[in-house]
Amino acid sequence: MNNRHFQWQAGMALCGLLPLAALSDNGSEQAALAPVMIETTRLSRALDDTPLAVTRVERSDIGSGQPQLQLAESLARVPGLYFQNSHNFAQGQRISARGFGARAPFGIRGLRIIYDGIPETLPDGQSQVDALDLDSAASINVIRGPASVQYGNASGGVIDVRSVDGRTAGYRAQVRGEAGEYGYRKLNAQLAGEQEPFYHQVSLTELDYDGYRPQSAVRQRRLNASVGMALTDQRALTFQVNALETDTAQDPGGLTRQQVRDNRHQAVANAINLDAGQTVRQQRVGLRYDDTALLGGQLSGYTFFTRREFEQQLPFPGSSLVSFDRNFYGAGIDFTRPVELFGLHHRYVVGVDIARQEDDRLRRNVNPAGAVTGISGDELQTGTSTGLFLQNDSALTDTLTLTLGARVDRVRLAIDDRLISDGDDSGSRTFDEYSYSTGLLWHLHADHQVYANVGTAFETPTFTEFANPDGSGGFNPDITPQQTRSAEIGARGLLAPRWRYDLALFGLRVRDEITPFEDDGRTFYENAARTERQGLEAALMHTATARLTLTTAWTWASYRFDTFRDRNGNDFSNNRLPGLPRHTLFAESAWRHEAGHFVIIDTRFASDVETRNANDEQAGSYAVVNARIGRQWALPAQQLDMHLGINNVFNRDYFSNIRINANNGQYYEPAPDRMIYAGLRVTLP
Repeated sequence: MNNRHFQWQAGMALCGLLPLAALSDNGSEQAALAPVMIETTRLSRALDDTPLAVTRVERSDIGSGQPQLQLAESLARVPGLYFQNSHNFAQGQRISARGFGARAPFGIRGLRIIYDGIPETLPDGQSQVDALDLDSAASINVIRGPASVQYGNASGGVIDVRSVDGRTAGYRAQVRGEAGEYGYRKLNAQLAGEQEPFYHQVSLTELDYDGYRPQSAVRQRRLNASVGMALTDQRALTFQVNALETDTAQDPGGLTRQQVRDNRHQAVANAINLDAGQTVRQQRVGLRYDDTALLGGQLSGYTFFTRREFEQQLPFPGSSLVSFDRNFYGAGIDFTRPVELFGLHHRYVVGVDIARQEDDRLRRNVNPAGAVTGISGDELQTGTSTGLFLQNDSALTDTLTLTLGARVDRVRLAIDDRLISDGDDSGSRTFDEYSYSTGLLWHLHADHQVYANVGTAFETPTFTEFANPDGSGGFNPDITPQQTRSAEIGARGLLAPRWRYDLALFGLRVRDEITPFEDDGRTFYENAARTERQGLEAALMHTATARLTLTTAWTWASYRFDTFRDRNGNDFSNNRLPGLPRHTLFAESAWRHEAGHFVIIDTRFASDVETRNANDEQAGSYAVVNARIGRQWALPAQQLDMHLGINNVFNRDYFSNIRINANNGQYYEPAPDRMIYAGLRVTLP
């Protein structure tokens, strides 16, 4: 898509401001932005006191007529993030932060995912987000940039999803149903409230979606629930249950450029013949304890156990039927306390995280007709991670705060090969990693803050990324963890009471970047020597009136291989990292009436991306406009909310995912055409 197309579509979106502004009231001049609290950075504090690039997304931006199927719906407003794969539930949402995570063909890499205070990220660094229930999400906090000093094995940042808390939600019971094109049907029921000393929240969701392309249907059920007890005014114990059942999540595969020209709606023949896709069963139980009055400080602790049963047929014959039974469990504790030392006020947090995964993994051979012909791999994979961290905020003056942090991690990954007909490929790798961060925050003015930070991060290869390209089991001896050094300066604040801005300029150097390549349809990984990342992130929110809010988020980034010669001798030095755009833009106008009515229009733009390391083929830029409208009726015994949504209003052709370095040029997964959906929610007060 050329710039003229983008400008026309963005103009159409901004035209929505005119009728919205006309609906505003005369009392709008008193509109102002409320203070924002951040709870993700281990030291809970106001956003204005945080020397990091952090964004908080509230419930109003998660809901308000959105299907709430993927994180991209809510987090596109966060600069520095880029999303792909929102429509292939077999591969899962691909999220990159400052260029980290783009390489993952499935699952999440380079980011720490936290769900209600409990980690979703495995010891080997991989995360799944299919069990996250956005229908019950109250807020999402995002750290942009390396956060290994706080959370361990990650280079790109943190996404922390918090569910509704029965103590603050007030009693509510609601049922929400949605239906739309491409066989989309979704039903959600929620119950939340408090009856002292107990509090609870329960959310049940059922999804049935045929998808835009053949072989892309998903059938899924999800439970998210918690029951807590306030032991005293300062102490609480919360029990959490989360369950996911995916009966099917089909995979239509990637297309070549010519196949897209012929029929962008089609699926790959192998995907249909083999019935490519996955089934998942996952259950998680967790227990959290919070004490806000222990020895003059605050203590938080958690423990959890997750069971995941998984099977996936990849869209190619050969060693392509993968299954595993996983046990993932762990615990963590941290203690925060203010102290006076050397005449200065300090606030520190110290803690430890321990986790273990056990994957009983089987890989089988499948012929082109879909028949299983033998076993190609039978392994027990175990990963253990232990991390100890310390972070301290020191108030050097009334306006200057110094933050220092350090962490030590030990990650041990081991394979017990139980298929030794071709030799025993058992083995283990242990990594001892050290991370640090230093940050400085200056309250330049009551309404403006300037900050700077430097730090390090690490990212180990996952078990999948350790696979040997020669087809044998065990560990690839030629791949090592990647190491990141980062520097960042930023500013945030208020321009008059109704404008909030957020700017961040970052630079990162990565040694031994892990990058993918394909061989006979299967993805393998290698280290790419050195890469460089520089970028500028800018966000601006304007509360134009008490009812009308304008939001923009723009990212400019340069992600490049500094030095990289691949295993075949190809020199990719100075090439762009594939799968990542130079520019992304989010622009939204949202009109919300105090009675619950809303009209929201947004535009999402991404510039062209390279499809492979050689930089010889690109996927073009695109701009997509979405619109939502909703109305609320307050009845004597219940409340009714109706909404109508249109995704891709102007029916633009674009790609929702690029399969980086794919074989035979099958890089492209087309996104859906225009999709209309509608929903109704009934709430009992």
